[in-house]
Amino acid sequence: MSSHRREDVAKRIARIHGHVHGIMEMLDQGRSYSEIVQQISAVKAGLDSAVQIIVEDLVEDCVAKSGKNKSVAVELREVIARAR
Repeated sequence: MSSHRREDVAKRIARIHGHVHGIMEMLDQGRSYSEIVQQISAVKAGLDSAVQIIVEDLVEDCVAKSGKNKSVAVELREVIARAR
């Protein structure tokens, strides 16, 4: 993974980690399930975003190593985005 992408993913994962800790506190405080589910949904979205960055970087790396042009990477990213 490229260094700038790795840093971005690490920041997102750290944010998600903090968010999960907050959810645990919400459970301990007896907060409503609707609030907790909303926060869990936010964590899932954060994880999906991290996965998207990793996959995009992988696609770009594979295309670069194969000697193909950037339009192939763009096309692959679009296909992956549609599949979500």
